[in-house]
Amino acid sequence: MATARVRLMVAGGGVAGVTCAEQLAGQFPEYEIILITASPLIKAVMNFKQISKTLEEFEVEERPTHMLKEHYPNIDVIHSAVQQLDAELHTIYTESGKEYIYDKLCICTGGRPKMIVKDNPYVLGIRDTDSAKKFQSRLAKAKRVIIVGNGGIALELVYEIEGCEVIWAIKDKAIGNTFFDAGASEFLIPQLKADKPEVTTPCKRTKYTTEGAEREKDNVAESEALGSALGPDWHEGMKLKGIQQISHRIHVEYECEIANIWLQEEFVSLQKVALASPGHAAEESKTGIDEESWPVYVQLTNGKIYGSDFIVSATGVIPNVEPFVTNNPFDVAEDGGLNVDEQMHTSVPDVFAAGDVCTVAWEPRALWHQMRLWTQARQMGYYAAKCIAAEVSGESIELDFCFESFAHVTKFFNYKVVLLGKYNAQGLGTDHELLLRCTRGQEYLKLVMQNGRMKGAVLIGETNLEETFENLILNQMDLSAYGENLLDPRIDIEDYFD
Repeated sequence: MATARVRLMVAGGGVAGVTCAEQLAGQFPEYEIILITASPLIKAVMNFKQISKTLEEFEVEERPTHMLKEHYPNIDVIHSAVQQLDAELHTIYTESGKEYIYDKLCICTGGRPKMIVKDNPYVLGIRDTDSAKKFQSRLAKAKRVIIVGNGGIALELVYEIEGCEVIWAIKDKAIGNTFFDAGASEFLIPQLKADKPEVTTPCKRTKYTTEGAEREKDNVAESEALGSALGPDWHEGMKLKGIQQISHRIHVEYECEIANIWLQEEFVSLQKVALASPGHAAEESKTGIDEESWPVYVQLTNGKIYGSDFIVSATGVIPNVEPFVTNNPFDVAEDGGLNVDEQMHTSVPDVFAAGDVCTVAWEPRALWHQMRLWTQARQMGYYAAKCIAAEVSGESIELDFCFESFAHVTKFFNYKVVLLGKYNAQGLGTDHELLLRCTRGQEYLKLVMQNGRMKGAVLIGETNLEETFENLILNQMDLSAYGENLLDPRIDIEDYFD
């Protein structure tokens, strides 16, 4: 077996891995950079915009790997999964039977869906392009779907699905608990019942397919999905429509999880009774009992039983660390990620990590926290490349400014959503106060204040205040004198603090 020697190697074709490889290729044009990925497509960051000091916007495009080579001739993409790492010998073994000896390695293999149950044909996880397509084709024949989870993918799904009843099971008291408090959730709830606006600007980016890989991957268990995570606008251009002549029909079951899942035959033999979908009793059995037969049934921890065409498991991700941690002395965090220090080093010499696969083990800045998001995957991949370059060149490097204060911009329920600093008062205890402004159907603003200083903010809608509040969070100016006037709509706060 031939062994190749490489200076710099990156494992993972997602946003963190591709960003890291691109930065290394630019820093060291004389080196060959090996990018190893199990997916036939890589994720490229497109139309990047730095919209303020810490806020950034970008699109993610799936591209064939040869397009990466066209831009960076010194990047060599290896299409294979990693079988094993021998950290002591600095050697990666691939499933295609190749060996690579590296000087520096950066692990950017992301995460895989945390499945509520394994190997059940009626339970889908949505992670990559292929699983999204599988979901789309299943939905096209569905009358009812059960969605389990309360994170970003669940929020997008319940809003985007049309022509199909949705039972949404969440373990929290309010929707979108990862991103919002109960007030913001209440602001968003009416959007679930309202008709969606017509899409006026279709997604113009080129969509590439994995062609023959689709048939191959049908045989791969859901929990072993190979592709890297979907882009932030993954559902654009996808028809997420069931077979019913309805727009939105969503019922939320709060503070519950899945207790049991039964296939139809087992359910019948148990002689259990399923509930009709709530909210439209006139169309259902007068008894509230579901007379229809479904392929799969779910019992929730609150005792309720619902039938469904299939179930979507959207309960978060598990870091993809398996091929690396076996027989290697990695320090693994409680959440399953590889612990990294301020220079993105793992506990193993010459091995770095970035993105969803890693867990920050340094003491974060007061207003920053880790979340497994697109923005942080890009930032970590970029910063990890800078750290590797500094080490190769024998230089020292300061922690990047992007880790000073948390900042994320996204879109939920057709509203622009900006999250800044400790937007949910994370880690502030009870020693804080909230300032709120809400205009139903238009905007929702929440400021988190502590000792007169702004610690975080949630802005939903077109407020145009994100840069102003970001500056106030970063400079920690004493705002005690302004009190509730900070959110007085009659005061042009933007000009006031310009």
